[in-house]
Amino acid sequence: MRKIDLIATATFGLEAIVGREVKALGYEDVKVENGRVDFTADASAICRTNLWLRTADRILLKVGEFKAFSFDELFEKTKALPWGDILPENAIFPVNGKSINSKLSSVPDCQAIVKKAIVEKMKQKYKREWFEENGATYSIEVALLKDVVTLTIDTSGAGLHKRGYRTLSNRAPLKETLAAALISLSYWNPDRVLIDPFCGSGTIPIEAALIGKNIAPGINRNFVSEDWGLIPKELWRNARKETHDLAKYDRPLRIYGSDVDGEVLSIARYHAREAGVDEDVHFQKLGVADLRSRFEYGCIITNPPYGERIGERDEVEELYKTMGKVFGEMETWSKYIITSNSDFEKLYGTKADRRRKLYNGRLECQYYQYQGPRPPRREE
Repeated sequence: MRKIDLIATATFGLEAIVGREVKALGYEDVKVENGRVDFTADASAICRTNLWLRTADRILLKVGEFKAFSFDELFEKTKALPWGDILPENAIFPVNGKSINSKLSSVPDCQAIVKKAIVEKMKQKYKREWFEENGATYSIEVALLKDVVTLTIDTSGAGLHKRGYRTLSNRAPLKETLAAALISLSYWNPDRVLIDPFCGSGTIPIEAALIGKNIAPGINRNFVSEDWGLIPKELWRNARKETHDLAKYDRPLRIYGSDVDGEVLSIARYHAREAGVDEDVHFQKLGVADLRSRFEYGCIITNPPYGERIGERDEVEELYKTMGKVFGEMETWSKYIITSNSDFEKLYGTKADRRRKLYNGRLECQYYQYQGPRPPRREE
C-alpha cells in the first residue's frame, strides 16, 4: 500500500505525548515538532490514528510542502501537486489559511490563489470548466511559516477532543485531549485508585476509564474522511473492528469523581453513561475538605478552580490551603494538579517534585506533580 505523509496536530506542551501515542500504534519515522507530529504510513493510519489518538487535535493529510516568496510561485507549486488523485470531481474543498513570519502575509490572498490553482489542476484532470462541489468534504489548509508552505487536508472533521459523549455543557470544561494528557503524564495505571475531587462534568474520570479499559476515544463518533473514496471502506471496517477486539471491557477499575456542585455531577453521570463507563466511575457530592480514602495508595488527578475571575481569588487561595492540608495527610498517594495560579505551591504549602507547562485553552498553566511512594506489587 502506498505511503502517505500525515500530521497529528497537538496543543503546545503535548507534542511529545502525541508522538509516543503515534509510535505505540506501530508507526515509525515519527518527527515531533512544535504543534505537530509528522509521520509516514499507509492509508489505514488515517483510520487508526483518528480512532485511537487520545491527545492529538486533528489528523492532517500532507499534500505538499515547498518554499514560496511570490503569489506566482505559490500558484504554480500548488498546481503541480497531485490534487486530481485525491479530490473527486464533486469534492467540496474549502481553503483555510494562516501565515506566520512569511513574505506572503495576506491570508485571504493565499487562500484564493490555492483554491484557483487546485481548480485549474482539476480542470486538467476531469476535462470540465465548472465543479458543483456537492460531494464529500476535503477541508484544505495553506499554512505558511517562514516562507515554507504546507498544504494539508483535514481527515478528522470535528476536533479529536470531541469524543461524542460530552453533549451537555458546563462552565469552562476541560478538553478531553488535555484530560487524557494529564492522566498520561501521571503514574496512574488501571490497577490503582484514581480520584478527581474537582471533577466538574467528569472529563478526567471518564477519560481515565477509557484509558483503563483500552477503549478507543473515537469509537463513538464519525470522521469526515469516512466519506472519501481515497480510503477503502474495508480499512475503516477493519480499524473499527480492531477497537472492539482490543478493548478490555471487563477490566475492573476504581475511579472516583467528586464535586460540591450536585447539578454538575448529574451532567458527569450522564456523560459517563454516554461514554459507556458509568459502571466504572463513581461520582459523589463532596467538598475537598471532606476527602478521605480507605485505600492506602492511589492517584489524585485534578483541575481545581484557578481564581481567574474577579472576586474568586480569595476563595481559591483558601481552597488551595485546604488542598495542601487534606492531600498532605494522604502521604502514600501521588497528586497531580493543573492550575494557572502562579501562587499555587506557596498556598498549597509544598513544592512540587516536577512541574510542566501546559495550556488549558489560552491559559498558560503549570501541571504540579507530587510523586508518592511506589505501592507494593499487590495493592490493598
